[in-house]
Amino acid sequence: MDIVFRDVEHRYQVNTPFEKRALYDIHVDIRSGSYVAVIGHTGSGKSTFLQHLNGLLQPTKGTVHLGDYTITAGKKEKQLKPLRKKVGIVFQFPEHQLFEETVEKDICFGPMNFGMKEEDAKARVREWLTLVGLSEDVRHKSPFALSGGQMRRVAIAGVLAMEPEVLVLDEPTAGLDPRGRKEMMEMFASLQQQKRMTIVLVTHSMEEAARYADEIIIMHQGTIVRRGTPEQIFRHVDDLLHLGLDVPETILFQRAIEQKFGVQFDAPCLTMEDIVQSLQMLFARVKRT
Repeated sequence: MDIVFRDVEHRYQVNTPFEKRALYDIHVDIRSGSYVAVIGHTGSGKSTFLQHLNGLLQPTKGTVHLGDYTITAGKKEKQLKPLRKKVGIVFQFPEHQLFEETVEKDICFGPMNFGMKEEDAKARVREWLTLVGLSEDVRHKSPFALSGGQMRRVAIAGVLAMEPEVLVLDEPTAGLDPRGRKEMMEMFASLQQQKRMTIVLVTHSMEEAARYADEIIIMHQGTIVRRGTPEQIFRHVDDLLHLGLDVPETILFQRAIEQKFGVQFDAPCLTMEDIVQSLQMLFARVKRT
């Protein structure tokens, strides 16, 4: 499912003294099957942007095309339920949305709400649990008896059970320890490859954006100020710092090496593996001279 925003603006509380412009001049295309990270400060418009991806919010100006669906400002859309099946959103702390008495019932709730028969939904619970790295022995347990990380995986399985074409992730690793964050992000990367789904990741973590995304969109004060591949974005460290954004630790380490030794690496080092490879190439050049 391709996603296209054209001249999109969104204002809250229109025609009241509290009217506020949250988005403006949004022109962006997100290709089907791509992995896009959206970064920016709190208040930059990220959450408002992502809520336009399945019609939770509708533009006050412009048009949003989501596959075969078109949402146009000023036109009330009535048939958004099928769209919301195709675009699943995992909000921050999704485990807070668990409510059923067993894991199985919680995962089956979404598909059954969209018309799947109960026996068909139950027959696929094992598949959905496997996708999020959980074993079948949790299916009859209360989700509230599980660990925090397991609860989050159950909540995500409930979103995946609706078989979305697009998965929107709003700070999905918030509150997890480093190991939990890495496992969660690796799980999403694996899902994207297996299911060929589009992923839109909203994150404050530059490391996550650099490692996993095909493309990065930077938002600032309600609009898109930069977009490009991770390599393109992180070549311009000063621009990011000027916007008050962090950069990956590997980029800062690379910059320190370049300044100390008066050298220039061929490309931004987005991971520790990149740092090691670049240093090996640097040492090889030194030996030859």
